Amino acid sequence: MKERQIDGRARMREVLGDAYCDKRDTTTTSFNAPLRQLSEESAYSFIWGRPGLDRRTRSLLCIVMMAAMNRPNELRMHLLGALNNGVTVEEIQETMLQTAVYCGLPTAIEATRIAEEILRNEGRL
Repeated sequence: MKERQIDGRARMREVLGDAYCDKRDTTTTSFNAPLRQLSEESAYSFIWGRPGLDRRTRSLLCIVMMAAMNRPNELRMHLLGALNNGVTVEEIQETMLQTAVYCGLPTAIEATRIAEEILRNEGRL
């Protein structure tokens, strides 16, 4: 395993939590392993490891981008990551309102439903 991949895997575990990463490891196959390696090296080592933005800001950006692109599974993952990174329920709510204005109400409504599901499951609502 390359140093950048090891670094990325460690950071991914910090951001997304043990449960997500443990499940991810059990579902890694020879087919999806190269894509997962790319994610670990590029997203979590290179991008998440950069000093220019803190993790909370990166999490909020990911929430908006996943909502805007209609990626509900990735949105769920990044909402959990945001909570791990100290993002508050109020900040998530404000992010959904920002998404409504710039990405449209249907996008924000769907993303808010997903956020409420995650926040309830995590005991935050």
